[in-house]
Amino acid sequence: MKIKRISCWQVDLPLHEGSYKWSGGKSVDVFDATVVAVETEDGQIGYGEVCPLGPFYLPAYGAGVRAGIKELAPHLIGMNPLHLGPLNQLMDAALKGHAYVKSGIDMACWDLLGKVSGRSVCELLGGPQGDDITLYRAISQQDPEAMAGNVAGYRDEGYRRFQLKVGGDPDVDIERIRQVAAQLKPGDKLIADANTGWVKHEAARVVRSVKDIDVYIEQPCLSYEECLSIRRRTDHPFVMDESIHGMAELLRASHDDAMDVVNIKISKFGGLTKARLARDLCVSLGIAMTLEDSWGGDIITSAIASLAHSTPPEYQFTATDFNSYVSVSTAAGAPQRINGRMAASESPGLGIQPRMDVLGERVIEVH
Repeated sequence: MKIKRISCWQVDLPLHEGSYKWSGGKSVDVFDATVVAVETEDGQIGYGEVCPLGPFYLPAYGAGVRAGIKELAPHLIGMNPLHLGPLNQLMDAALKGHAYVKSGIDMACWDLLGKVSGRSVCELLGGPQGDDITLYRAISQQDPEAMAGNVAGYRDEGYRRFQLKVGGDPDVDIERIRQVAAQLKPGDKLIADANTGWVKHEAARVVRSVKDIDVYIEQPCLSYEECLSIRRRTDHPFVMDESIHGMAELLRASHDDAMDVVNIKISKFGGLTKARLARDLCVSLGIAMTLEDSWGGDIITSAIASLAHSTPPEYQFTATDFNSYVSVSTAAGAPQRINGRMAASESPGLGIQPRMDVLGERVIEVH
């Protein structure tokens, strides 16, 4: 089996809530997603997706995905898409860095592998563990009262994990955490995610001021060293995200006892192949995970569900149902949230069928 053609479509994904806001005044109204198709000589097609959270969150942006694929794809024509090891090695040799560019191609090859073998990607990643997975809801940054009200509303939809977007004025953030915590019920979990937004003295003030509250602290500062400093002066469970770019950082953070939970974003690691490796490493190190991506629609949601549902339950801290945040559906068959939980598809591959009328015309075609 050989790759004959690699194609891309650009899709805008507007939000149901109108906008998504986090630290530093950052916000996005419409997400720029790239759907990737890898087609073989015998007509089999696998699909993937990449959707950075704007150009100012991580070193990634929508147009960069497509520019990178245009550069990378010619090297992959003629490769066997089912040989994921050699494929990833060639991608890394042909394009240094830019893991997010490679993610959609790798994801599409997993979809192909599942379709050819008649097995779901979840099964290929280790098999489903439990009936479903627990989801979190990200609470866009607003005034404390509004965020508390949003949490109460999402509790009614079945969510029990809430990722509160803080990282602004420390006094306001302290009030955000307190007001939201007052809405929680037994069994709920609250994560205060600063998205690198506090400088160290501000983070120190916040963790000291909410010492009496059961809350996880996520990525309070920009650098790994600053986060580690805050980790060492608080009793709160600690989550690392933006500072963890690959296996080396995972191992360093484990050695330093820098975190209790880590966020594994598929595109940040370069696709499902390396995200699975990171997942399995975390299991062996005893580190729980939020399994997710930067953003996305139906295809990314299916990939997230496949990775999370095949993870041992004690290490599934939570996962994300991005397709419930956006108002455009790009594929049929994707997992859907039910009462704050989600299950991976049991159909071959990722279990999705792209809506070609939504995708429109190809923006890249390499053969």
